[in-house]
Amino acid sequence: MLSEHRPTRRSVFKAVGGISAAMALGGVGTLATASPAGAAGDGSGLRIVDHDESDTRMCYYRFATDAIGWNPGPAVNVLLPDGYHTSGRTYPVLYLLHGGAEDFMSWDTKRDEGGIRAYTAGKPIIVVMPDGGPAGWYSNPVSSHTGPRNWETFHMEQLIPWIEANFRTYAEYAGRAVAGFSMGGFGALKYAAKYPDRFASVSAHSGPASLRRDLGAVVHWANVSSAAMELGGGMVYGVPWDEARVTADNPMQNIERYRDKRIFLVAGNSPRLDDPFSLFNEPEVLAGQREFRGALDNAGIRYEAYEDEGGHFVRAQRARDDIDGIIERLRKA
Repeated sequence: MLSEHRPTRRSVFKAVGGISAAMALGGVGTLATASPAGAAGDGSGLRIVDHDESDTRMCYYRFATDAIGWNPGPAVNVLLPDGYHTSGRTYPVLYLLHGGAEDFMSWDTKRDEGGIRAYTAGKPIIVVMPDGGPAGWYSNPVSSHTGPRNWETFHMEQLIPWIEANFRTYAEYAGRAVAGFSMGGFGALKYAAKYPDRFASVSAHSGPASLRRDLGAVVHWANVSSAAMELGGGMVYGVPWDEARVTADNPMQNIERYRDKRIFLVAGNSPRLDDPFSLFNEPEVLAGQREFRGALDNAGIRYEAYEDEGGHFVRAQRARDDIDGIIERLRKA
């Protein structure tokens, strides 16, 4: 599993070589509801520029949107449950976010034991996997020299309404979960707190939960990685930091917003010496998750957490267990 991530992760590490260890943290068929042509006027602000619905489970869409200055625009994979097209049922939905230097296909192509298709086989849930940029940090950045990269706007104001207008999902708090790996785990924790009425369940697989610890290591990494890989020298949080943004995005400073949610956390406790990216960032992830768990404990907020052998990668069995827990928490199909 770890070897599948290593080439991409090393390329990221080299791209920002010279960062101190303190900063080094990763960090066509027919729908059963509406066809792509029916998406016009759904209020999402998205326009489909490419799509493929030939797979009975995995649908692909690419959009034009003013929020993201890509040409072609950002894409999303929508994984449907078995029997979706004939069941007539309405389903809960999981928004599943990828890590840094990954994309909307990563949960399908880069995960162990068959990836998200295998993890959800036979399970009554829709899984939405959007682009989040190679180093977008699920944020609207302070500055960009590569055009708009407003990933938070794309996800929260455009994609969710589009999904709910075009698929049979429960468009309510009890019908939505958000989860992610690494940068995507941070994005899940951030979205769950900034939009507390949107998601009943949140999961972070090796995702950082504390932005300000260790002299702001995660904020520094977000700034440096976004400048190098995403924003052409622009930054997510800026220098000096936009303190209000850091506070709004920091799970540690928004503990009460997790109350009554299902919370699932995983971090590695023994990264390998021959994997420098994992060696530098997973200890920071683990320390941040422990700090976060302590704050949840002090607030009397329940959670499920694991510290597992190994470094910075998705553990297939934890992903399976998480999906089962999400389905149990959300409104039933």
